[in-house]
Amino acid sequence: MNVLTTINDALARRTTRFAFELLPPLKGDGTKGVFAAVDNVAEFDPAYINVTFHRESLKQTISSDGRSEWHTVRRRPGTVGISAAIQNRYRIDAVPHLICGGLSRYDIEDALIDMDFLGLHNVLALRGDASQNERMFMPHPQGHSHAVELVRQIAAMNRGEFVDGEVDVCHHSRFSIGVAGYPETHADALSPEDDIVRLKEKVDAGADYIVTQMFFDNARFFDYVRRCREAGIEVPIIPGLKPLVSPRHLKTLPAVFSTFIPDELRRAVEQCGDDAAKVREVGIEWSTMQARELKQAGVPVIHFYTMSKTENIARIAKNVF
Repeated sequence: MNVLTTINDALARRTTRFAFELLPPLKGDGTKGVFAAVDNVAEFDPAYINVTFHRESLKQTISSDGRSEWHTVRRRPGTVGISAAIQNRYRIDAVPHLICGGLSRYDIEDALIDMDFLGLHNVLALRGDASQNERMFMPHPQGHSHAVELVRQIAAMNRGEFVDGEVDVCHHSRFSIGVAGYPETHADALSPEDDIVRLKEKVDAGADYIVTQMFFDNARFFDYVRRCREAGIEVPIIPGLKPLVSPRHLKTLPAVFSTFIPDELRRAVEQCGDDAAKVREVGIEWSTMQARELKQAGVPVIHFYTMSKTENIARIAKNVF
């Protein structure tokens, strides 16, 4: 079963399920930590599990003669491999992320072929962030500048069209394609209206569903869905939630993701001081409230951002699902 089928089945049954996102292990780590994160929530029957993709970063070393040298490294490789391991172990659909940043069209095609061979029939197509040494996003010389181009490549491969052209006798991939949406507008968008236009381009290119960036005010999600529908975007829109776990989130999340923290939530976190355990409880309560309202509104799936820490997601799942 692919993600679109799961979403449509939930809509038909008028039920709500949950999904969550994991990081691939750091280079040198094994599967233990990832499997433990899944084990925490497996009893609550997650609909699918996303696995993030991390582009290259820079590492500085000092040579024996004192010279500074920079090396390109990947700290979290293995997105495709760990996705296959999760799917094979738990029989839960895995959704590897795939990004434009740092990859050529040939690199992307190779990754998609590997996914298909491994029985991974879902992908979340993203542009990705700028590299550590870039002031703004710079595409690979043989790659894509925008997520819509990545969606087009995946959709073309589903039709048997490859980078170098069509293959006469072809096993067709059947990827379900997800893309990102931004209820509070992507940082690079010219305007909220332009952001919706770009989203519709991704849907028209072949995206099957949308998963949103995190938000803490459900009213902003419902308004976003309304604006998308008015623009002719009819595919399912999956809300993304993140339970707060640290006092630092009051500053870092708005700064990094341009997300709005409601005053009530901000005050509740501030009253916890530096007590992370109390903030964690506030985060669970707030996300539970959000999830219950979203479930009541009939969303088919709620997606949770976890940073591979799922104990709080298990608490929320027990409360809501």
